[in-house]
Amino acid sequence: MNLFSRQRRMTPPPPAGISMPMEREHSGETPPVVRAAASDLDDPVRAIESIFRELDPPSLTGMILFCSSRYDLDRLAEAIADRSEGLTVIGCTSSGEIAPDGLAEGTITAIGFPASDFTMGALRFDDLDHFDPAHAQQVVRALVAENVERARAAGHTAGRAAIFLVDGLSHREEMLTVTVQDALGDIPLIGGSSGDGLDFKETFVLHDGAFRRDAALVAVLCSSRRMHAFRSQHYTPGEVKMVVTGADPVSRVVTEINAEPASAEYARLVGVKETELSLELFALHPPMVRAGGEYYCRSIQSANPDGSLTFYCAIDEGIVLTLGEAHDVLAELGTLFDRLDETVGGIDRVIGFDCVLNSVALTQQQIRHEVSALFARRRVAGFATYGEQFHALHVNQSFSGLAIGR
Repeated sequence: MNLFSRQRRMTPPPPAGISMPMEREHSGETPPVVRAAASDLDDPVRAIESIFRELDPPSLTGMILFCSSRYDLDRLAEAIADRSEGLTVIGCTSSGEIAPDGLAEGTITAIGFPASDFTMGALRFDDLDHFDPAHAQQVVRALVAENVERARAAGHTAGRAAIFLVDGLSHREEMLTVTVQDALGDIPLIGGSSGDGLDFKETFVLHDGAFRRDAALVAVLCSSRRMHAFRSQHYTPGEVKMVVTGADPVSRVVTEINAEPASAEYARLVGVKETELSLELFALHPPMVRAGGEYYCRSIQSANPDGSLTFYCAIDEGIVLTLGEAHDVLAELGTLFDRLDETVGGIDRVIGFDCVLNSVALTQQQIRHEVSALFARRRVAGFATYGEQFHALHVNQSFSGLAIGR
């Protein structure tokens, strides 16, 4: 585990000829204090030079980067480390990015938190198969105490939140989120599971100068601005129910539904042939589970050759699932942003964690362009995840995040 302290270092000027990924501002609007920049330059060094030139690292307390897995991650990590000494820097690989100009793929997207308004510190958990909850709670509480003290000294006492990033193929999100949120107390946890497009092969988190597997990051963010963690989803439970009668929660594999082979029974309930099952269909018909009086998506990752289904979350035998039905995504997002705007006294920036299956569904519904424009207009920056974390929950197919006020 690694506690990360902040120092200052001047960043060398970038070479000439690199285009700057400027953030679009609308007429009459005040530029956001929380900065965001993105680049799709193929060379990772040139991409980082371009991004860092806009974010101005010497003025920051911390930074989050969401990185397409198409990049050479060793070169990318080195380029970031060479230019961010003394900063709290965290990040992960992505399944798509929410850049300042909207939904993107194949980019590096970064968010910078100015030291004038924010205090940020982070720690890392390695070897998640041997995660020690008791020790984890101790170090998280120490991180909170250290950062709250620094924040008080700087006058950053209006808002607090914890950003959580985890290896998206670790299958440890449920245990981690419960443990970390308990240690955080009343500080809300919000975050996402790293991705690698739709390959499901290698996912990484970025910390202390390297991209790492089998690891998770927690960053405590304190601010002089109001902050609000949120979770939304574009589905409600329908009439079709099913019971999980065979499952391996550790591997997140469901073998039977209603005492029938899982993939065949799911296909029957959706109304298609088993051979027609696809990621696009899973995205449009997510199973949902009720917990604490609310419904949460439990999304399917794949149909397997043995007739089982692999989920993005742990599923136990005996759980009753309900097929979800889609809402009007654009209308619901508009209502969400209006509510967030009122809650934080005007949105400066939204850090967004959007399930990769939401992106698949937007394409199927032919509204990706409209949602992308809405994200840009409402100042969202973030990434497409393999799962989202909200307070003590690991959820799927949500759009979750942190709204930061003006």
